Amino acid sequence: MPTIAIVGAGPQLGLAIARTYGTHGYDVALIARNRTKLEDLAGELAAEGISAAAFPADVLDRAALTQALKGAAARFGGIDVLEYSPVGGLQTVMTTPAATEPADVQHEMDFQLYGAIAATRAVLPAMREVGAGTLLFTTGAGSVDPVPQVANVNAAAAALRNWVINLHKELDGTGVQAAHVAINVSIGTPAVPGFPTAQPEEISPVYWDLHTTERDQAELVFSL
Repeated sequence: MPTIAIVGAGPQLGLAIARTYGTHGYDVALIARNRTKLEDLAGELAAEGISAAAFPADVLDRAALTQALKGAAARFGGIDVLEYSPVGGLQTVMTTPAATEPADVQHEMDFQLYGAIAATRAVLPAMREVGAGTLLFTTGAGSVDPVPQVANVNAAAAALRNWVINLHKELDGTGVQAAHVAINVSIGTPAVPGFPTAQPEEISPVYWDLHTTERDQAELVFSL
């Protein structure tokens, strides 16, 4: 069976993506920091007939993240799709552009860009060897159209977006697809009064489309 590895797996979008792929016959490798929460998600998916397993790792620990992905590949016989969407903003003090210090951006760069690069390096060689695979990276829409109140987070997200689109160009013709997903809604519950909100199940199908029918796309912005 093919396998998707979800880095930053949680009970909202990560779980919805797992279900979307799982119902199409994919094994699911769940990667995040909290083993207990991951095992709960794996159990929930198993109760729905989806094969899933937990591989705890912190994306800030490059060696642990690499080992988790290699462990998932060994368990399931390879990784066909990587989806990267950890949430680090809760640990970051948001800053406006003029108030931003280099240190204000560093954590988000570690979390978003450098973690994504480490995850990619763990799975891309095998994908290139077989000439097939998909790499999907998620940010907020501030990576495309930044918002002053979260300038430091947007800066790191924009760096990830730039790298992913460039990776898409490099991989053209290899059979491996890289794409960036920018989400321009609150997920599940409104984060800001009046801001558009979508349920995870409304968003997750775009990840399947990028893997199957939209493989020429370097970027998709999800909005209502």
